[in-house]
Parts: sequence; structure tokens; C-alpha cells
Amino acid sequence: MATTEGCLIASAARGCKAINAGGGATTVLTADGMTRGPCVEFPSIVGAAACKRFLEGEGAEIIKEAFNSTSRFARVRKLKVALAGRLVYIRFSTTTGDAMGMNMISKGCEKAMSVLSTHFPEMQIISLSGNYCTDKKPAAINWIEGRGKSVVAEAVIPGAIVQKVLKTTVAALVELNISKNLIGSAMAGSVGGFNAHAANILTAIYIATGQDPAQNVESSNCITLMKAINDGQDLHISCTMPSVEVGTIGGGTILPPQQAMLDMLGVRGPHPTEPGKNAQRLARIICASVMAGELSLCAALAAGHLVKAHMAHNRATTAAAPAPGTCIKS
Repeated sequence: MATTEGCLIASAARGCKAINAGGGATTVLTADGMTRGPCVEFPSIVGAAACKRFLEGEGAEIIKEAFNSTSRFARVRKLKVALAGRLVYIRFSTTTGDAMGMNMISKGCEKAMSVLSTHFPEMQIISLSGNYCTDKKPAAINWIEGRGKSVVAEAVIPGAIVQKVLKTTVAALVELNISKNLIGSAMAGSVGGFNAHAANILTAIYIATGQDPAQNVESSNCITLMKAINDGQDLHISCTMPSVEVGTIGGGTILPPQQAMLDMLGVRGPHPTEPGKNAQRLARIICASVMAGELSLCAALAAGHLVKAHMAHNRATTAAAPAPGTCIKS
């Protein structure tokens, strides 16, 4: 993790300690599909509707074949088409191997749009990205349909561990999670923000492993659930994240410090036999780490320890020496 927040790493470590004491975390990948949503325009809504029917019918395979011809790894899994007047938005959802895949998918979309224009000469390509993707912006479509890797993590924390490590109770955690992460977020009109601070953990790992930190907007979509089990004695926690956008090749993953972190996690580069497995594993690691962060922060809030912890870890005890060349007023 790479962060300037003093408490964050200590808090995540505490959450990991509690999860490990309970037997560890379980993670699953439920979907894998990076998206790009070109926008095209027609002279009339009749032409736009005809294009939609084509893409949802006999044209689907034609467009998929055109897209797939541009890469060894990119494969269209789904097309979602929507109209807004004369505008047609086409959301490509594709696998991209172990790359996060925006360049790969953009190249494929460009080819697909070229082929589509041969079937609809009157069509005008407005933008290769029409914000129907959606990249680096809050959007319900990513929360509902998913983008990148869709992952879920869960763990069971024995009540004794909740008290010893997290300094609170199962009942207090469950009540806080409902009141804060579910009801509070609903009151705020949140989209994908039914969590305590998923973005904190995710962004710190993104920077450390060479991901695009601006994609934390949609990648940190998360719903955290907690429930008392075993007659109320133990805690079940889960984090569901439908749009984690990661890669283990390309972009910032080529930098030596970031490669070292990916090596430590056992996911650097392309998977030797199953393309995509390294990136999927990284997404699962991130989801489990987010769950650890959720557990620890919620425990601090339930126990009333949040301010005390931040005062202890987020305040420098000595003044930092000025960097060479720094201009200081005398």
C-alpha cells in the first residue's frame, strides 16, 4: 500500500489480523469484462432504431468478429445498446487478458465502428468513448452492470477475536454497519458507496501496484454487509465490488517499485498458461484487503476510538527538515 494517511496501513493490518485469526478470507470472481461505450449518430430515430436492432440481432456476431480480430486477448462478451434520440450508445464488455485493457478495447471498438459504418453509411461516429463505459466518473451502470473485475470477499470473525483484536462487539458492528453503511449511504443518495472507506484501501494498493489511481472512482464501488451468526456469537462480513479495474501488465506496472509489489503478491506480468488469471487474482486480493479495512474502521467507530487513533498516528512528533533548495521565509 502507498499512502500518506498515518492510520491506514495500521488499520488495514489490524483488520487482516482479525480475519486471519478467524481462518482467513474467501474470495470469488463473478464477472470479468472491461467496457468502452462509443457514441454514433443517425439522421433520424428510425435509422438509430434500425442500428439497435442490427446490433442486438444478426449484426452482433459481425461486430464481435471485427472487434476480436484486433487482439489475441480481447474478446467481446456482451453488447449493450441504448438510444437517446438520434444517438446510439454501444457498450462493449470484453475480456482483456492480464491487461487493464483500455487501449486494447479502444482499438477493437475503432475497428468495430468502421465495420458498422459499412452497414450504415449514414451513421456518424461522434466519439469512440461516449461516456456509456463509464470511465473515471460516478455511474450507476458500473454499479449495476459491472466493469472490469466483479469480485466478492467474505470472512467469519469469532466473537472472541472481535473483542480481543477489534475492541468491540459483534452486535455493535452489525448495528453500526446498518446505520452507517446502508441507511446512511441511502440517505445520502449514494451510488455504489455502501461502505466505510473502500476507496482508501483500493487507491493505496493501486498506487503501489501501478494501477491507474483515477479509476478509483468506479473501482471503489462496494457494499459491505455484516451479520451476526452462530446464535449471535460470531460475525460474518462480506464486501461486494462489481467494478474493480486492474491489470498486471502495461501502464504503471512496468515501473520497478510497482513490479516489486506485484512480485510480492505473485501476480506480476501475464499468467503463463491462463491469460487473465493474474489480474483476476489481484482484484480478489484488493477486495479482501478492502474488507480488512472496512472491518477495522467500523470497529474503531463502534468502539469510539477513531479520533484517538488518528491523533496518535496522523500527527508528526518532530518537525520534518526542509528539503534542499526549499525557500523558507525568515
